[in-house]
Amino acid sequence: MRKVLLAVVLLVVVVPVVVLLARSARPVLELTTDVKTIGQATPVSVHATDPRGIKSASAAIVQNGQTFMVWQLPQPLMTKEATWDFVAGVRTTALLKDGPAKLLVEAKSADLLGKTAKLERDVTVVTRPPSVSVDSEQHYIYIGMADLATFDVSGAYTAAGVRVGDQSFRAWPMPGGKPGMFALYAFAWNMPQTTVPVVFAANGAGNDVTSPLTVIFPKKEQPHYTVHQLPISDQFMQKVVGELDPNGTGDLVSRFVKINNEMRKSNNKTLSDLRFKTADHFLFSQPFQRQSHSAAEATFADLRHYIYQGKEIDQQVHLGYDLAVTQHVGVEASNDGRVVWAAPLGIYGNCIVVDHGYGLQTIYGHLSHIDVHEGDTVKRGQVMGQSGMTGMAGGDHIHFAMQLDGVQIDPKEWWDPHWIQDHVARRVELPGFKP
Repeated sequence: MRKVLLAVVLLVVVVPVVVLLARSARPVLELTTDVKTIGQATPVSVHATDPRGIKSASAAIVQNGQTFMVWQLPQPLMTKEATWDFVAGVRTTALLKDGPAKLLVEAKSADLLGKTAKLERDVTVVTRPPSVSVDSEQHYIYIGMADLATFDVSGAYTAAGVRVGDQSFRAWPMPGGKPGMFALYAFAWNMPQTTVPVVFAANGAGNDVTSPLTVIFPKKEQPHYTVHQLPISDQFMQKVVGELDPNGTGDLVSRFVKINNEMRKSNNKTLSDLRFKTADHFLFSQPFQRQSHSAAEATFADLRHYIYQGKEIDQQVHLGYDLAVTQHVGVEASNDGRVVWAAPLGIYGNCIVVDHGYGLQTIYGHLSHIDVHEGDTVKRGQVMGQSGMTGMAGGDHIHFAMQLDGVQIDPKEWWDPHWIQDHVARRVELPGFKP
């Protein structure tokens, strides 16, 4: 009888505790904006989740032992999810000083226990924008090609470099420990000629500053890109689709066009992302060399109209040189560098990418096989594999291209030692370079 009573008592005591615990929850907080710097009025967005709703919430900046409230939830929320948008900064909190601080967000659950969740983020308070001072050089700009600018940045900043339209190119400290910054930048093949490159500095707090470069567009010397009608045979279409989309569905033409568009975009995104694998110093000291004894079957920025059975099915721009010598010729490294890609890459077939420092990289496509590995150091003229017709190639050749901070550029000026001397070596220290 005592055992039964004891069991009943235990049930009476335990069941409410279990129910209470089941109803208890702690809010989950997520900062949906990447806030690293607090400026004049920095936008902040916080996402909160709690199945019982939020009783109260607040955000503050903690600096030098002081807590400055920047936002409070006006009334309890009984929804499971909520997003709070507010601003934090010197404009509303005048006592903030330049320097480190913490952004603190707290939220209390609306359940019976009212548990509190905290989110902390280290931030830097920046009350003044940075400033930039650009060189006095005249920058001769050629569409599809590159240049180098030097400048100084003062004040607190999180990013700096050269901006051309919607494309940005990173700033680097001057080589050899010299004061100042520099950036290699490109004027893309499809950039409007009215675009003016600017040096920029940003502090992540909305206080971006820019200063234009002095640019000259020599009209008579601008490149003229060619236009080609490219007939597509059944044999070539079957080869491409069979290699690059063996398990696809649909008719042959639509699969080919999909490869030529969607796969091309994806492959170029992969190439562009390799800019994050670049060295912070020059890996070369000589001019770039073109593949020995090669003839160019196609050049940079050729516009290709793909014609099948007398009708145009697609058009694309070819961003490189097709260099042919003989079948299975040894593919030579254009300059000293480090291999950052050595694997198949869709339309480029077996592909090698070599980094030469500061975002400058060379691309070698359509190889029959590859003899180097990612991470290998290569020397100028070193054979890295053999040419072929893998990927979207109709014959044995090397697709050779260059990119600068992920933007593909015309390689021909990098083959010119005098151009490198005038545009690079004269402005920054390029160790051991001789034109």
